[in-house]
Amino acid sequence: MLTHSRIWTAIDSLAQSNGLSASGLAKRAGLDPTTFNKSKRVAPDGRPRWPSTESLAKILDATSTSLDAFLDVVRGPGGGSGSGKPIPLIGFAQAGRGGFFTDGGFPAGSGWDEVSFPDVQDEHAYALEISGDSMLPYYRDGDVIVVSPSATVRRGDRVVVKTSEGEIMAKELKRRTAKVVELRSFNPEHEDRVVPVSDVAWIARILWASQ
Repeated sequence: MLTHSRIWTAIDSLAQSNGLSASGLAKRAGLDPTTFNKSKRVAPDGRPRWPSTESLAKILDATSTSLDAFLDVVRGPGGGSGSGKPIPLIGFAQAGRGGFFTDGGFPAGSGWDEVSFPDVQDEHAYALEISGDSMLPYYRDGDVIVVSPSATVRRGDRVVVKTSEGEIMAKELKRRTAKVVELRSFNPEHEDRVVPVSDVAWIARILWASQ
């Protein structure tokens, strides 16, 4: 059932999974920053206010999220429509050992498990299970992130990067020039990184997180 509270909870979840506040999500989608403020969710007389279909369409487009994936979040656990599908899953630390990706960043080889996740538009999407605390406060040990090697990557996106030496890291794309890729660490205890473009094997965008 598409209730008022579940719709707004799903919007908050979409913002969080993209490292944004509700107002930040609205700005990324080209909307007024106050569009999703909590004060806008209930009218002065107590009646619930619903987000417009236009605003929903814009935030889905801005985050490269399918409608099916968003609706599965709205429905909540056990409420899916069956649109979830198995996608390859591997531990983040294990993924760095080599042999699990093609040169273009697509999943390959054996050793992958599977996890059922709401449908994503990229048929080559895969999931990585986080281990350790290096990505706090955004991702915790045991969280699963869904990664799309085909999605367009933009400044401010959360991404997974593999270097030519085989290192795999999850960071925020701070800036990319013709010579370097600047990456911001999620955890302030870990330094930001600047990687020469020539040392980057591939960059893939993080689409969703199961937390």
